[in-house]
Amino acid sequence: MRPASIEEAAALLKGFEKPVRPVGGGTKPWVPARDEEQLETGALNRILEHNVGDFTAVLEAGVPFAEAQRAFAAHGQRLSWDPPDPGGATIGGIVASNDSGPLRHRYGGVRDLVVGITVVLSDGTIAKAGGKVIKNVAGYDLGKLFAGSFGTLGLIGSVAVRLHPLPGRTATVVLEHTNPDHLLEEVLRLARRPLEADKFDVVWSGGHGRVLMEFSGTSALDQAGRVGPVRDVDWEEVRGLQRGEVVVKVSGRPTDLPAVIRAADDHGGTVVSRAALGLSWIALQNAEGVAAIREALAPRTCVVLDGAGADQWPADVPGQVVMERLKARFDPARIFRPGSFVGGI
Repeated sequence: MRPASIEEAAALLKGFEKPVRPVGGGTKPWVPARDEEQLETGALNRILEHNVGDFTAVLEAGVPFAEAQRAFAAHGQRLSWDPPDPGGATIGGIVASNDSGPLRHRYGGVRDLVVGITVVLSDGTIAKAGGKVIKNVAGYDLGKLFAGSFGTLGLIGSVAVRLHPLPGRTATVVLEHTNPDHLLEEVLRLARRPLEADKFDVVWSGGHGRVLMEFSGTSALDQAGRVGPVRDVDWEEVRGLQRGEVVVKVSGRPTDLPAVIRAADDHGGTVVSRAALGLSWIALQNAEGVAAIREALAPRTCVVLDGAGADQWPADVPGQVVMERLKARFDPARIFRPGSFVGGI
């Protein structure tokens, strides 16, 4: 199924009984269920509005992220998401997977920049929440609910997002360490300083770690110079460490970093971390180490992203009952990826 409008998507879903899997750019190597019907958003590819003066935009779910960024850049603006994009990632797919990159340190995650959303539910209902202004309190916050729902509640049709100015200058500091504990000490020391970094990542691979901080604007070089040596950094390569044959996302505390690094080293993995936020991605060659990593990092939540199969979610998740009720409320027909979310929802 490939609807060309939100209304057409609603008509297709009304009375539909087979399991449905929303698909954007197909950039996430998940293992699909055999009996799922694909609901592609590729024809929902219009930038409906770009309100330059208000720094907002409204985009359909199938708009390629790179295409949207080019349109915003023409006016000196950007959508401050920067997830890893091998080519073809879409706005709806980024929201559904709650994907994020290094800019999350300053601008927050996907949920923080969505100000409105339109979704299509399993009975064909078109539901809207929020609007297209930054200060918005209209309706139930469906944007935050559908961000990270992985296509299990309904189809994201369009989103309204907040934009930011495109910086004219950036400067990146690189500090190197080979001891995970010393690396954490560096992270905590920098996190306490009154710095306005756009990005604050840690990269670890093969026994070697780097702390990366990027500053932007007219004071970029001055701020960077107070931290350490300024060097060129390939941020695409850094984002790329969030992708792999099997990727485990760890949600915890900044002080968990040494444990995350050692768990990755034990299984030949690499780590990229939003250092001050306690979010880390461990990339592995195969799924053999997933169970051991979960055990080593318990009680932190470890979710399998790339290469996800039946073991994508941890077995015991707080709020399971609430999530089951939400699933029943938004997808009573249980057609949107049934059995694929936490606890078999």
